[in-house]
Parts: sequence; structure tokens; C-alpha cells
Amino acid sequence: MKDIPSRQKHGSMPWLMQQLPPPLPGSRPVTARENLRRVFAGEKPLWLPVWNVDAQTVYPDVVWEHPPYDEDGLDWFGTEWVMVDIAGGQMPKTGTRVISDFRKWKEEVKFPDLAEVDWAGDAAIQTQRYDPDRMHVFHTAEGLFERLHELMPFDESLLAFYDDPDLLQEWFDAMVDYKIELLGHVFKHYDPVDYIIYGDDWGTQRAGFFSNEMFRETLMPNTKRIWDWVHEQGKFVELHSCGLTQQYIEEIIEMGCDAWTPQTNNDLDMLTEKYGDKITLTVPMEGVETAKSADEARRLVRCFVDKYAPRGRIVAGKLFEVPPEICDAAYEELYIYSSEYYARV
Repeated sequence: MKDIPSRQKHGSMPWLMQQLPPPLPGSRPVTARENLRRVFAGEKPLWLPVWNVDAQTVYPDVVWEHPPYDEDGLDWFGTEWVMVDIAGGQMPKTGTRVISDFRKWKEEVKFPDLAEVDWAGDAAIQTQRYDPDRMHVFHTAEGLFERLHELMPFDESLLAFYDDPDLLQEWFDAMVDYKIELLGHVFKHYDPVDYIIYGDDWGTQRAGFFSNEMFRETLMPNTKRIWDWVHEQGKFVELHSCGLTQQYIEEIIEMGCDAWTPQTNNDLDMLTEKYGDKITLTVPMEGVETAKSADEARRLVRCFVDKYAPRGRIVAGKLFEVPPEICDAAYEELYIYSSEYYARV
């Protein structure tokens, strides 16, 4: 397989995403792009798609919300990041802060000049790997709350919601404008981009960071402004939000979110049963990653389809670190068995 030029570390996760994806197996009646579009739009698909397999990631090298993956360094806003192996990713360096006092954020936060970024040059490289049969997704990292607590300590970021609500709204206004400008460049130069994954972590392993009332007053209207703009461009929105954040499901749907990939500490049974007809939900194929044989993997996949396909708009979770014979058997069975299900209903 031909390597696509990249500024990312060879073999890293972003580097792998920037390479040509393997073709999807089997002869399919419609493209994976069309099938996934149907799921996002609330229409009946022809098979259950696999998260981040039936779609393809758009990963520009010139978007510096982080330094290059696996490296320590500064991002566009001056936050210093370090690679934390136990977390499997980059974290702001302990003690780093760009905002010395939230009341000074307008003086101290410098937004990047996105007009100076070499979008066209980078896109000419990245779009070489596009598979026209897949949807293309851009991960909009560092959402409104995440970016705030990456610029100053977490506790001070939370206090800003209570102590300086007017100043916080001015922060949101500026950050929303920046996010929309960033997405405008990405949509223009890396076309086609069919949807975004909007990343903003809203909870711990036990509960959300905010009461639902506070969420509705602050994060909800400002996040919705970004999502409304994305929808106006004819794109879909998928949410990535770590933590036990199911308490916000009504707000997430009300904001117009098309899809969500919850962490598994959320109640996936409840979410799919109650909301599977209102939002697309990604659900792991339970047990398949530890299957001891291809036959066991196929059996577990059939159980997964029987349980979740009738619940509505479902995407199967991607398999990670699984032997090729298990992975191939699981994906093949998922396509065949779910195709038979949708042909019947």
C-alpha cells in the first residue's frame, strides 16, 4: 500500500488514518457512503455500518489544535501538550496556563490566523487517499469547554460559569466564530466532507460536569450555533463526549445532533431502546474482540444484530487489536446477517 506524505509520526494513529484504507469486502448494492447517510438521516439502511470503517477520516496536517500526535509541544493557542502513554494520548502539561486570570482572557488568548494556513497545499496531499465510496469525516477536536480548561486550570474554568457568566458568553461567542471559520476552510479545501465528529468532553465516569439547567443556559445554545451552521452546509454532526453524559441526551437530541458514540459506562440498553429512533448510536459488538474463533465471532455478531438492529439507528463499534481472521469473519457476518435483516423489515 502506497504511503501518503504526512507530518505525523510514522505508524501513529493519525498517520494510519492518513493512509489509503483497505477496500470494503463484498459486492454491495449501494456504496458505504450512501448506506451510512441513510442511518444518519433516520432512513432504513441496507446493512449495519461499522464506525470509522464504513467512513474515512479527514486528518489535515495543518490543524494545530494539538501538536503532531505522539509529540510534545505547543498548539495554536500556546497550550503545552505532552504525550501520556497510560492515557494513550496527549494531555496539557501539568501547570501550563495561557490565561492568568479569566478576566484577562481577551488580552491573553491569541486566536490563530486561519487565512495564513496552507489549506490548499495540505489538501492536495490528503485528498489523494479519498475513497469515493465512503463518507468523509473531520474530527472537530477541543470543543468549547475543553478549549477553555486547556487554557487555564479546570477548577477556574468551572468557576467561570458561576462567577463571570457575561464574560464567559463573550468567550463562547469568540470561540464559536473561530470554530465555524475553521470548519469553513476544511469544508472548502478538503471537499467532500460529509460530517464532523464534534469533540467536547462533558462528564466524569460518574456524572456530567454541569447540571442540566446550567448546560441548557451555557453550553447548549453555543454548541448548537456550531451544529446549526454545519447542518446549513448540508453536513451531519456526530458527538464525541467522554464520561457518563447520558443525562444530556434530551439536550443533545434537541440541539439536532445526528449521531453519538457514547462511552460504554453509559446505559446503552436504555439509550438504544428509548432514543434509537431519534439519534444514531454507536454500540460495541459485545464479546467479539475476545472471541476465540471465527465461528464464535460470527455467532456473537448475529446476537448483536438481533438485539440492536430493531431498535433503530445503530452503528456497530469498530474492532480494535483483533486477529485478522476474527475481524474479517465478524465484519463479513455483520454485513451478510444485517443485510438479511433489513431485507425482511
